[in-house]
Amino acid sequence: MTNSQSSVRRRDFLKGMAVIGATVCAPTLVSSRALGLDGEVSPSNRLNMGAIGIGGRGSEDLRHFLERKDVHFKAICDVRRSRRDWVADYANKVNGDTACDKYIDMNELLQREDIDMVLIATGDRWHTMASITAAKYGKDVYCEKPLSLTIQESRALANAVNRYGIVYQAGTQRRNIGNFQLAAEIAASGKLGKLTEVHANTLWPATDQAWYPAETEPAPDECDWDRWLGPCPWRPYNHAYVEGDWRGKFDFHGGGILEWGSHTVDLCQWAAQKDHTAPVRYEPQFNDDGSIAGHIWAYYDDGLKLVMRSDGWLGLGTCSARYVGEEGWVETGDSGRMAVSNDKLRSELKYFGMPGTDPSTHIAEFCECVKTRRTPAANANVAAQSHIASHCAYIAWQLQRTIEFDPVKEEFNDADANRMRTRAMRAPYTL
Repeated sequence: MTNSQSSVRRRDFLKGMAVIGATVCAPTLVSSRALGLDGEVSPSNRLNMGAIGIGGRGSEDLRHFLERKDVHFKAICDVRRSRRDWVADYANKVNGDTACDKYIDMNELLQREDIDMVLIATGDRWHTMASITAAKYGKDVYCEKPLSLTIQESRALANAVNRYGIVYQAGTQRRNIGNFQLAAEIAASGKLGKLTEVHANTLWPATDQAWYPAETEPAPDECDWDRWLGPCPWRPYNHAYVEGDWRGKFDFHGGGILEWGSHTVDLCQWAAQKDHTAPVRYEPQFNDDGSIAGHIWAYYDDGLKLVMRSDGWLGLGTCSARYVGEEGWVETGDSGRMAVSNDKLRSELKYFGMPGTDPSTHIAEFCECVKTRRTPAANANVAAQSHIASHCAYIAWQLQRTIEFDPVKEEFNDADANRMRTRAMRAPYTL
């Protein structure tokens, strides 16, 4: 090495040390946000979030997520440009930047390593597939209900969540609402005596198989109709579907028992401590003139009766549930109010001002579980069981006959019912 080379290296070394010295000696200015002071959350403790499919209910969920200081929303995937733009603008306004990315293909969002969790609020047809895909990418999932359209999808989702070890919270938020928690506690505590019946508020079960008239299909960037349909059978485009009128259509929806039963049958299973199973017998009810009614009676293997009905409630709000024991009953609904059968039970009651539709406490539990890896209240295993019970009830209603079900094998004693445990899925959107 020449003296000249030695001198150059020495100068470079001394220059580097001078930079280091200046860095060490100079005061470092770090924002309170970066340090997590003044109520802020440091970036290292923030949950980075994306979303797949945001409509009416999804917008409400998103608002509650964005209000949390420990959540940073980074990306939206939606097949409709108007929704992609709206969500990105909303998130950017909350975040104070323009960094929210927009996608049509959910795989492009899910493959990002900087996304920790996703909100899935697509139409029902996509809930299972989107959740399983997210699980394969290792993303934690908060998914709106119903989580599935069939018994097969329910089981496939629970299996995937368990296999990939993600945190999954179904959007059945009433498990984290005070009046529903208290009613379930009263039922499980024995204060009603031995439980004999649990009642779930459901809707008229039927779905429609008719198609709307064909309209000119929009450009894929405006609305990707093929992706909107996803696993459902192809049908011509009509704007009514993508604007929300897919409910009640068989290809896209599981009917009125599932629509509310994903909440209320779930509440009944929870209060009866039946989260691990489902009823074994399903009996559709008939009117005096012989026509099919909207009620289903189901029975667990220990004789407990599950009544799924749309009428006869006390007016305590939507998605009501009633638990009946040998010594009394308790009923509650989305209003937060509760009713009981006698004065002895009345002393147990409290008024909860939070409506049953408020997802804030449910979202808070999900975020905490993402951090701690604890299993949330509406995890995939318990949600799958209540959905399976709802699917079984709708199958019995469609067949208009009593059917029996083995909740371990997940098989019926009826060949037609067994064929209805699943639906064909349109390639390439298959499990």
